[in-house]
Amino acid sequence: MENKYIEEQKYLKAKKKVKEIKGFYIHLTLFLLNTPIIIAVNLLTSPQFQWFWFSVLGWGAAVGIHAFLAFNENLLGKDWEEKKIRELMNKNN
Repeated sequence: MENKYIEEQKYLKAKKKVKEIKGFYIHLTLFLLNTPIIIAVNLLTSPQFQWFWFSVLGWGAAVGIHAFLAFNENLLGKDWEEKKIRELMNKNN
């Protein structure tokens, strides 16, 4: 019975991780598809001021942060909390 519970927890955790990674890939795809449009609109409407850099760099930073969060499993997640609790408990002993 306990093994079934553990397996279900592993499945739910893996499912959540896949959803996070899928969200990142959607974000990345939208960024890659929209960046040329943003650049084209800027260069066709006001080529003397290249404002597209603000959008591209800001959105690119957001995509980078999203990638870090989606693929880095140790960043203050549930595993980190549990590991830190165990570490502090062992330190107190």
